[in-house]
Amino acid sequence: MIACFVTGTDTGVGKTLSSCALLHALARHHPRVVGMKPVASGAEPDGQGAWANEDTLALRAASTITVSPSLDNPILLPDPVSPHIAAERARMPVTLAPILQAYQTLREQADAIVVEGAGGWQAPLSEDLRIADLAVALQLPVVLVVGLRLGCLNHALLSADAIRASGLTLAGWICSRVDPTMLEPEANLAYLRQSIGAPLLADIAWQAQPDARTVRVQLPKEWQ
Repeated sequence: MIACFVTGTDTGVGKTLSSCALLHALARHHPRVVGMKPVASGAEPDGQGAWANEDTLALRAASTITVSPSLDNPILLPDPVSPHIAAERARMPVTLAPILQAYQTLREQADAIVVEGAGGWQAPLSEDLRIADLAVALQLPVVLVVGLRLGCLNHALLSADAIRASGLTLAGWICSRVDPTMLEPEANLAYLRQSIGAPLLADIAWQAQPDARTVRVQLPKEWQ
């Protein structure tokens, strides 16, 4: 069974687009592929009489199997704010137990799982729980999505160092060109390729209408 944890240098850097691209790439090698959003902030009608998060809906569309919402999104918080604030507002404490239980059940149903975090590596889920703690509890290799924009070098290298310091493997990174007006993007990309210490899995061009199916992903050999 193949699984990875997707995190980002910040919010809004293309984690969901990258996660969906990974799902499409994995589906070329594995029949049962599913995305998981353990904690999602911001709910909207799903068109079927229930509520769902926009990111979760995108992951479901990119998955090859359908699972219960309690498995692919065990914690759904109504307000589109930082999870720890959304949880406090909703009086729904975020804990690891239901997430780990859902993940273990997914492992029995899927050949490959892409777990998408929320925000960046140190984004808080509660007063004493962060995204990094969740990734460590799952013990998954990490894919870092770098939003290519001014300031990304510092954010990317700090995130890469923090991931390794947690004891997890940085399996690779994805360049997400979120700012079409950025000066010297190729120079920044070249520096990251030299310095980040992990393979570049995809270089996602800026798209007015993002489509994960158009993204070329070079999966690690052990994921194929």
